[in-house]
Amino acid sequence: MTDAKVLHDLFSVVVHLAPAPVVARVPTVLPRYVDLDSQARRQQAELDVTRWLADRGTPVIPPSPLVPLEPVQRDGFSMTFWQFVEERRDIGPDYVANSEITADLHAAMRAYPGPLSFLSAAEPRFIVDSFALLETRADLVGPADLERARREWQVLEPLVRSRAAFETAFPGIDLQPIHGDSPPANIFAGADGDLFADFELVTLGPVEWDLAALGPTLESAYNRGAQRSGMRPLNQDVLGFVNAVGMLRAIASLSLVPQLPPLMEYLKPAVDQWRTMPFAGGMAG
Repeated sequence: MTDAKVLHDLFSVVVHLAPAPVVARVPTVLPRYVDLDSQARRQQAELDVTRWLADRGTPVIPPSPLVPLEPVQRDGFSMTFWQFVEERRDIGPDYVANSEITADLHAAMRAYPGPLSFLSAAEPRFIVDSFALLETRADLVGPADLERARREWQVLEPLVRSRAAFETAFPGIDLQPIHGDSPPANIFAGADGDLFADFELVTLGPVEWDLAALGPTLESAYNRGAQRSGMRPLNQDVLGFVNAVGMLRAIASLSLVPQLPPLMEYLKPAVDQWRTMPFAGGMAG
């Protein structure tokens, strides 16, 4: 390997191992409690799901067939290997179209037979741990905001941690394998067509989780796709719940700013929006 090229460097370093048609993804910005074993379990789920989807013709970036289907650990890092796909750079993302085809992804994922944890993508331990870290970082979030976030989490946490509690709160809402990390924002513009990518947070949950914080226009686009693909439309009560949890994950992510200073510019609009939203997505009252 003599021509390796960094394709992306934010939460992970993504490297094309040219001239081989292989891309390595190495997560580098992680919560302090994440160890190699827990990281490898999550990465294995991602590899298994994307391999399964690719084998059934779903448009995803597949794991590399040149490397065993498992994470590789070196020098304290855990990495995965993916098939290199040429990127189309002439147009930007169409989030409306991306939201509509997310319903197709959900339809494809429904039959995935492998084990997945309930709403692990919400990362409840990350939220709790980050709130503790932020107690001493008033430069990142003020005491009043942090106190509100903690009170909201008291309302939302039981439904995040317990499938039974969620199902009691939202009777009749089916749970299924979902992408976990906003698939409309994680569609790769491949030279031969769009491909779903970055299933690092793949989980079992309501389809609404994958549309959290995207707003009414994109929700409507998803519902058009759902009608076409035989999926149910989004439920407004569940959207309120996932939007509220998503906002608390944004607050918690402020704890990562010391590792990744540019993150602040992405998080500030979300925090500003959160201040205008009903307490705990309206679930407390």
